[in-house]
Amino acid sequence: MLAAEPRLEVELDDEPARWLARDHAGTAALVLNYVNWMKPDPDRALLERLQAAVSNGMGLVLVHFACGAFQGRPAFVEIAGRVWNPRLRGHDPRGVFRVRIVDPDHPVTRGMADFDTDDELYTCRDGPTPIRVLASAVSRADGRLHPMLFVLGHGRGRIVQCTLGHDLKAIATPSVLELCRRGTVGAAGLDS
Repeated sequence: MLAAEPRLEVELDDEPARWLARDHAGTAALVLNYVNWMKPDPDRALLERLQAAVSNGMGLVLVHFACGAFQGRPAFVEIAGRVWNPRLRGHDPRGVFRVRIVDPDHPVTRGMADFDTDDELYTCRDGPTPIRVLASAVSRADGRLHPMLFVLGHGRGRIVQCTLGHDLKAIATPSVLELCRRGTVGAAGLDS
C-alpha cells in the first residue's frame, strides 16, 4: 500500500533482525509493523543499531503492535515514545470507534477530518518520553482519551507511531492508510 506513494521506494523484509544487521546508509525511514510473540525482545545490539540509525536521522514509523516489539528493552521507549505494557489492560475489544484529529496543523494530519474505523483501540501503552499527539480516541472500556497517532524526535530522527491497523481490513480503511502514508513520508523527511 505504501508503494503506491511515488516518493517512496518500498522494500519488504519479514525478519527485522536481518534488516537491522544491514547497512542503513540511504534508508530514509523504516516502517516497523512487527512483534515476534516467540521472542519479543531481539538482541540488545540490534536495538542499539536501530537507536543509532534513528539518532543519526533515519525516520521510524511504528504501526499497531510494533510498540511491543522491544518491550523488554528500556531504551526502546526513548525512540518509540510509548510502549506496550503487559501489566496494563490490553485494548478495547475490536469494534468501530471514532478517531479524532487533535492537531490539524501538523503536516501528517493537515486537512484530515475525524473518521470512524473498525480496529482495536490501544489503552495499554506507557512511557515518559515527550510526544506530540496528532489523533486520539475515547476508549469504550475506560472512557479515557488515548493517543492513536503521535510524533516525536530522537536525535535527528523523526518518529511516528500509529496504533491503528490491526489487520488488512483495519489498515486499508482510507483514513488509516492516509495517516500511515503521510506518517511515512514525514518520517522520511519528505513533504506530506
